Amino acid sequence: MMAFQKAAEPRWAGSICRLAAAGTLAASTLVLSTPQAVAQTWEPTKPIQFVIPAGTGGGADQMARFIQGVVAKNNLAKQPIITVNKAGGAGAEGFLEVKKSAGDPHSIIITLSNLFTTPLATGVPFNWKDMTPVAMLALDQFILWVPADAPYKTAKEYIEAVKAAPDKSYKMGGTGSKQEDQIITVALEKLTAPKKFTYIPFAGGGAVAVQLVGKHVNSTVNNPIEAVSQWKAGALNPLCLFDSKRSVYTLKVTATMAWSDIPTCKEVGVNTEYQMLRGIFMSPGVKPEHIAYYVDLFKKVMATDDWKSFMEQGAFNQTFMTGDEFRRWVENAERQHHDLMKEAGFLAAGK
Repeated sequence: MMAFQKAAEPRWAGSICRLAAAGTLAASTLVLSTPQAVAQTWEPTKPIQFVIPAGTGGGADQMARFIQGVVAKNNLAKQPIITVNKAGGAGAEGFLEVKKSAGDPHSIIITLSNLFTTPLATGVPFNWKDMTPVAMLALDQFILWVPADAPYKTAKEYIEAVKAAPDKSYKMGGTGSKQEDQIITVALEKLTAPKKFTYIPFAGGGAVAVQLVGKHVNSTVNNPIEAVSQWKAGALNPLCLFDSKRSVYTLKVTATMAWSDIPTCKEVGVNTEYQMLRGIFMSPGVKPEHIAYYVDLFKKVMATDDWKSFMEQGAFNQTFMTGDEFRRWVENAERQHHDLMKEAGFLAAGK
C-alpha cells in the first residue's frame, strides 16, 4: 500500500471545523443560562407530544425516548410525554407538524442537523425560525465505523484503501440523502480524490449500524450511541472521532477500549470535523412561561444519574445552552450548513 500523504486542507474541512468549534467553545462546561427570569407559573394541562423528526433506532429517537423514560421514572412532570416519530421528507413532516401548532405549549420537538439540511436540500417551506428555540441538550459526535474484521485498522489505512480502489467501489452507509452523514462523506471525498464513495442512504441510524454489521456497506459515520451495542458485541471497529479533541469518557466500553481511546480523525491525518445538534424546540408563538417550564424540566432531567450515564454511553459533548446564546448558535450553524451544502451541490433551487 502506498504511503499516506496528508492532503491539503479543503474548504470543506475548514468549514466543518468551524461548525464544530461554534458549538464547543465550552465543551467541558455546562452553561445553564436561561432566556430570562420567568416565574414558574405554568404547567402542562394535557399530555406533551414529543415529536421525533427521524426514524426509530437513531440517535434522536433514542434520546427522546430516554428523556421520556427519565421524566416518567422520576415524576418530573404531572402530564405524560408521548413520543411520536414523524420522519417523512427527511424530517420535514415533524417540523411542519410543530410549525402548524402555533401557540400550543404541549408540542415539543427534538432537533438534529436536519433542522438545517432538510429545508436547504428540499426547499420545503420551513425554517427553524418557524419554531421556538428552547435548549441545546448536547452535541452529538460522529465516528468512522468499519466491520471489526476489516483489513484496515486505522482511518489513515482506510482512506488509502479507498484511494487505491476503483472509483465508487467502497460503499458508505448513512442516514438519509443530503443530510449530515452525506455531508461528512463528501468531506472525506476531498481526501480520497479523485476516488469517491458510493453513498447508500437508510431510514435511520439503527438500520445503518445493522447494514454495516451485515457488510452491505464498507463503512458508516454513525453517532456513537447508534453503534455502541455492535461495538460492545465485537462486530464493529471505530477508526476515528470527527471532533477536535478526544472524548472525555475514560471508562471501558469494550474489554480493551474506552471512548477516549478512539483517536480524532485529525490525529491520523483525516482532517475533517463535524458535530450535530441535539436540541429542543417548541411551537411558534408560545409564551415565556411555557419556555421556562421546559428549560426547568430539562435541567431536572440533566441532573439525574441516568442522564449522566446516557451521556457517557453515547459519548456526547455536554454543552447546554438556552435563550439568546442558543439562538446565536443556531443562526451560525444554519449559515455554515448553507455554505457546506452549497459547495457540495446539495442546495435546492433558490436556496
